[in-house]
Amino acid sequence: MKFKILCVLLLCGLTACAQIPTTKEKEAAEESTEQEEVSQANLPKQELTAPILFDFLIGETALQRGNLNIAVDRYVKLATTTRDPRIAKRASEIALHAGNPVAAEQATTLWVQLEPDSADARQTIAALMVNLGKLDAARPHLEKLLASEKDNVGSAFMQLNQLLSRNSNKAATLRLIQQLSQPYKDLPEAHFAISQAAWFASQHQLALEEMQRALVLRPDWEIAAIHNGRILQRIPNGNASEFYQNYLTKYPTADEVRIAYTRLLINDDRSDLALEQLQVLLDKKPEDPEIMLAIGLLATEIGNFDITETTFKKALSLGYKDPSAIHFHLGQIYEETKRPELAMESYQMVKSGARYLPAQIRYADLLAVKGYLKEAREHLHKLPASNDQQTAHLILAEAQILRRSKAHREVFDLLNDGLKKLPDYPELLYDRALAADKLGKFAILEQDLRKLIKLKPDNAHAYNALGYSLAERGAQLPEALKLIKKAVELSPEDPYIMDSLGWVYYRMGKIVEGLNYLNLAYAARPDPEIAAHLGEVLWIQGAKEDAKKIWRFALEKDPDNEVLVETLQRLIKKKKVD
Repeated sequence: MKFKILCVLLLCGLTACAQIPTTKEKEAAEESTEQEEVSQANLPKQELTAPILFDFLIGETALQRGNLNIAVDRYVKLATTTRDPRIAKRASEIALHAGNPVAAEQATTLWVQLEPDSADARQTIAALMVNLGKLDAARPHLEKLLASEKDNVGSAFMQLNQLLSRNSNKAATLRLIQQLSQPYKDLPEAHFAISQAAWFASQHQLALEEMQRALVLRPDWEIAAIHNGRILQRIPNGNASEFYQNYLTKYPTADEVRIAYTRLLINDDRSDLALEQLQVLLDKKPEDPEIMLAIGLLATEIGNFDITETTFKKALSLGYKDPSAIHFHLGQIYEETKRPELAMESYQMVKSGARYLPAQIRYADLLAVKGYLKEAREHLHKLPASNDQQTAHLILAEAQILRRSKAHREVFDLLNDGLKKLPDYPELLYDRALAADKLGKFAILEQDLRKLIKLKPDNAHAYNALGYSLAERGAQLPEALKLIKKAVELSPEDPYIMDSLGWVYYRMGKIVEGLNYLNLAYAARPDPEIAAHLGEVLWIQGAKEDAKKIWRFALEKDPDNEVLVETLQRLIKKKKVD
């Protein structure tokens, strides 16, 4: 039994799996895997009495009917009465599935008592104890599991932090990993695990020291070198760039470290040095499709689309394992470089995988931009949706196409139909609210946004949209201000929300405050709508030339922006600024 099963159990929370397997399914699974089997000699001499059979039938019937509480009660009783490890295991699975931590702890504890050498039992109870925050109780089981791994103990340590990630007490997690590591001081993976736990516990200096100990024990370990560099980037006086340079001097074939170093150079706006590193990778591994893809993605980050296109195509010619991924990335590059025909061809080359639906949505959008609105919608209608999320994405994509052609009534009707199928889908609620605004259906706008705020109380855009709508209509201005302030609290760097805050202050007659926030928003993002608002406040203040200058610049970027055009028509009675 592999140590990694612990992580699977933990990630499932208190549920062992989506469904409890039937007895026949479990027997078949046990025959096909290398699990430990309890010999008949170790099983209790248990007579199948009428009470035992009765409890068994009640438990199985309750399980089939979804009465989990009854099933848990009967199986825990059976396990305690019979002291049969097979029944204790079954009771543990059912209790975990039912999300009953008390019964799960009772059943798994009994299971371990009855089968002390079962890795499966110890994995289950260790994961449960971690989930319950009982790290001291988990420790002896983890110690036994680590000891049983022998040659694979390094891999087990590499999974420890994933296993313990749900525990909110990061300091306690660090202490536990330090305790578990005591017998393994010469194991680099143990120091790696301590380093990660120390980082999560905000003990950054300890994290650095432990990662460096791992590198002393295993100097050519690239993943440790990469993490060491990342730690250096985040601590005072840390020089990650120098570390990476020195490491690459000693280990020039450490491609993953070179990629990490290149990304660091990109983040530090040292594009020239980043290009040098990309060239080194190109020269060293010209026939490696994985390296070609990595180079292309890094080149994209610095805006060198020539290198991106060349290396992506090279990766394809070298037989990269996931060609659909590269075709999708190429489509994005062609869009970025204003080559829509090539982008459409690339998106059509995406045949499968997670990027299939996004690629086809982009294809439909580009088709609509070319004027083939009907064909674009038909293309979307033909696409398969295997779940609610994909269904919603297709509806939203079609709504975006219609919105661009200003078919606001059709947008509203489409989203209305979508919400009949998915009444609580946040993105559909938000989009219908925007469509309702265009049609003057303000009651529906408020209804949808207030519902969205209940469903997603951390959705800054919902607060912002509702507050802005109230401010725009001059209604409930104190509430509008409160809503937008909440949006700012949730997303303080968003220029559009900052624009809304300035706008509501202006609507409340607080022009100085409004102008301050509008200037901040415009400085962060000179968007035409923000320009319309800032220009209007400047115009009202008498700074008409400043307003005209801002509007003129905005018109060059987006001459058809509805808010901008409406502002100009209202204030200077025309669409152009002389």
